[in-house]
Amino acid sequence: MDTEDPAPSFPELVRIADCLLDESGEDEDALMRRLETLPEPVRRELLVSDLLNAWQVFYYFFRTVPDELVQERLELEPASSLVDGVAIDEIELLTRVFRVKNSRPEIIVTDGKEPLKTFTGTSAVADSQFYIESTL
Repeated sequence: MDTEDPAPSFPELVRIADCLLDESGEDEDALMRRLETLPEPVRRELLVSDLLNAWQVFYYFFRTVPDELVQERLELEPASSLVDGVAIDEIELLTRVFRVKNSRPEIIVTDGKEPLKTFTGTSAVADSQFYIESTL
């Protein structure tokens, strides 16, 4: 028997997201603190919805601010695009892609055709950067 709470309906998610964003304003840390207080099914749905953007999800998982271009790219993408992945930057001939798979963040380093290495966890951004620098 599944004891996990069911995912909220879309209207409920909209209401929750509106409250979170209104209460947090432009403060990313305040938004993160509020996201952490949500029940897991609600948070999981919000982190891959059209109600947040990919930057907010990136910051939620990694608690780091990337360079301005990466942040702008992520701000323009809805969090729902993270299911397939969003290219965050290109370094030489390699691309880093941010994806959320099974509610876990991934940074994938690819050559544009094939994934070369996948990094998970809170250090994925730094680890992927180190990997790229060490292979160039």
